[in-house]
Amino acid sequence: MDEKFTTVLRPHLPFLPADRQLSDSDALRDLGLNSMQAIEVLFAVEDAYGAVIPDDKLNDETFATVGSLWQAVEDAMQRQEVGR
Repeated sequence: MDEKFTTVLRPHLPFLPADRQLSDSDALRDLGLNSMQAIEVLFAVEDAYGAVIPDDKLNDETFATVGSLWQAVEDAMQRQEVGR
């Protein structure tokens, strides 16, 4: 994951201490992400990266951990590059 992703994600994680780094295995729900915030994160990530996460990836598995969400973002960016 890159710094931009962390910057976009951090404001949506109310239980994440300001001085703590995110890791791939961090459970997003444990850090305070709820279903409404997940939608906000989706829009923020898509705006930040200019890539659309496909509907079939909008599920609990994708939003389970920081790493699983980052993987969906990377996949979306790769699909966008291939489509150009």
